[in-house]
Amino acid sequence: MSSLTATFVNDPVELRSNATEDDLQLVIRAAYRQVLGNAHLMESQRLTSAESLLRNGDITVREFVRQVAKSELYQSLFFNTNSPYRFIELNCKHLLGRAPLEQTEIAQHVQTCNSKGYGAEIDSYIDSDDYTQNFGENVVPYPRSIRSQTGIKNVGFNRMVSLLGGASTSDTSNKPQLIATVASNIPQKIKLYSIGSSGTSSTTGKRFRIVAGKSGGAKVRTSNISYEVGYAQLSRQIQSIQKSGGKIISITEVS
Repeated sequence: MSSLTATFVNDPVELRSNATEDDLQLVIRAAYRQVLGNAHLMESQRLTSAESLLRNGDITVREFVRQVAKSELYQSLFFNTNSPYRFIELNCKHLLGRAPLEQTEIAQHVQTCNSKGYGAEIDSYIDSDDYTQNFGENVVPYPRSIRSQTGIKNVGFNRMVSLLGGASTSDTSNKPQLIATVASNIPQKIKLYSIGSSGTSSTTGKRFRIVAGKSGGAKVRTSNISYEVGYAQLSRQIQSIQKSGGKIISITEVS
């Protein structure tokens, strides 16, 4: 059984008004690769109805991307088996072509997903000004923050490279890649996939103090809780706090 070729799409792919069938197939393959995170896609898993609508001009590339992201396949790959943090991390990568910018952005998406549901969470990316300004109606999302762009800090480059991995990788891992660096607003160290290194990061020996609290409403006073952990435990502790409904107030390096 045949499958779609898995490669990264690093340059814009646009569906133009005079597109041929070959052009259309290029756009469809690019959309699948980007939105499904380079996953191995069987022909039987293709969204043939959505493809036909795109071919007939009944929907735009933006709407095709939306249908792929709302499909049972996307849910099974990235929503059902991942933590909320990893799900949002991947949504930013797949639908906006960048890594999460800051902790507040992640918190907003967690709230949207919890209060409004899966569909609203997907719509929040595709209907955003960010999506419109960068991809419009007929450009397939692509890893845009691996280049310098207005509105994206340089730290976004390292984070996006970490999310991309190597050209042969997919997004099937359910381990968050950026949870510690985004929450603590520290630079992301790039892992080199083609060249090994015997050195160790100086960050690994550091200790961090996490201050967390819970929102108890206007009439309820809550006390902040402080945790001191090593770098190796930082990600796990942050996940534990967020899973229990806590809010990260600050993360500082312990001198």
